[in-house]
Amino acid sequence: MPIRLITSIVLAASVVLARPAAQIPQGTFTDIFPLEEFAARRDKVIDAIGDGVAILQGAVEKPAELSFRQSAQFFYLTGVEVPRAILVMDGRTRRSTLYIPSGGFRIRALGPSLVPGDEAVRITGLSAVLPREEFATAVSAIGRDRRAIFTPSGGDVVGGGSRGEVNGLAAATKNDPWDGRESREEAFAAKLRSAMDWPDLTVQNLDPIIDRLRAVKSPREIAVMREATQITGDGIMEAMREAEPGLYEYQLQAVAEYVFKKGGSQGPAYFALVATGPNTVYSHYHKGTRKLASGDLVQFDYAPDFQYYVSDVTRVFPANGTFTPIQREAYTVYLRMYQALMSVIRPHVPVRDLLHEAGRKMQAIVAETAFSSAPVQAAAIAFANRYATSQSNSFGHSIGLEVHDVGRGRPPEGTPVTLLPGQLFTIEPALHVPEVGLSMRLEDALLVTETDYENLSAFVPVEIEAIEKVMTEPGITALIASRKSVR
Repeated sequence: MPIRLITSIVLAASVVLARPAAQIPQGTFTDIFPLEEFAARRDKVIDAIGDGVAILQGAVEKPAELSFRQSAQFFYLTGVEVPRAILVMDGRTRRSTLYIPSGGFRIRALGPSLVPGDEAVRITGLSAVLPREEFATAVSAIGRDRRAIFTPSGGDVVGGGSRGEVNGLAAATKNDPWDGRESREEAFAAKLRSAMDWPDLTVQNLDPIIDRLRAVKSPREIAVMREATQITGDGIMEAMREAEPGLYEYQLQAVAEYVFKKGGSQGPAYFALVATGPNTVYSHYHKGTRKLASGDLVQFDYAPDFQYYVSDVTRVFPANGTFTPIQREAYTVYLRMYQALMSVIRPHVPVRDLLHEAGRKMQAIVAETAFSSAPVQAAAIAFANRYATSQSNSFGHSIGLEVHDVGRGRPPEGTPVTLLPGQLFTIEPALHVPEVGLSMRLEDALLVTETDYENLSAFVPVEIEAIEKVMTEPGITALIASRKSVR
């Protein structure tokens, strides 16, 4: 196991309660955070709901022999990895009760699962762990009190996606005249009304409360995401070493996936965006079937799902290991503007003001650049002006339990949007020069600190000389071939 991985895990587990790991059924409860961290999160939710009751469903098992992954909101509050679990948080008693199948949920070759009882309470740190069959009786009793009921309205995010995509699919399904199914969350709210004998119950959305907590990461979350980013960068650099004309996009993807899995990832954070040549103009191109040609640029955007947390990093490199003169010109001015954007990042300042500051720096960079290509110059001017006059309140997207993570920590209406220490996000502006067949986009994982930011992916090369140097190093295929030749 790499030293950096050991360090991250030690940090993340430094205050775990003394409880022998061997007694925790495999795949039923995370070992990445201590019980106190989950308890503190639940306490904050309970503070927010007052006298109300929050009820959450966990994810269901896969309809095939595929690994189970808990939904993001449920994992964030419990760490429990049992399918079809239900959590009830009572604001009045400040107790959190978990309901799981009474016989445990057994998955072939996994072994025994978490079962209701005192041992499950010890493992999870929850107030009680009861048979799922008792949930109906509990819901009926809650309904008699006529208290406020909270439950998430957003769909389950179970890896490889974000809530926006999940909700979009649910809406498309509901509006499909040949389908029309309501979402799992809508069905659950209807079941609660029926079980509580409360037809006009307005179920309140719990998501905003949890999302605000998820916006700022704890030190242990940051440690896990730092390791996720290290694995991401290692995979991208291995793809750089492997790249050469004649390979297919999917072969570069395979190299990164090997690194991700060897580093302990449980799957991809999102589908591999490996685009070469003309495919680079499509921001989310993911077919991966084109053959690399000499003179192509490769845009490589891929990251793993590691301990439920993700990163998101993109790099651009030449398929043959050497940038052409026009590629060098466009990439250099783009990189300097990209770095200017990063240079203004700091907390507690309106984001729009920071974007305008970056735009002015970009305009100065463009003015000082001697261009040989008029289309590259025009694209760079437009790029800089876009930031100098931006009306956006965002640098990019948050990252965390989802690749497009929730909870930007937005202030009250009418208050300028600022960055908060502990937030993690990416920037990924694209420069398109269609007249010369060029398009490029970089992306880094950034942590907001008390004074500015830390680039977690800074070790992945972006300068032309550094990229070309990495690409001279032997890749996995060459190393395997050399080992075979000496046998």
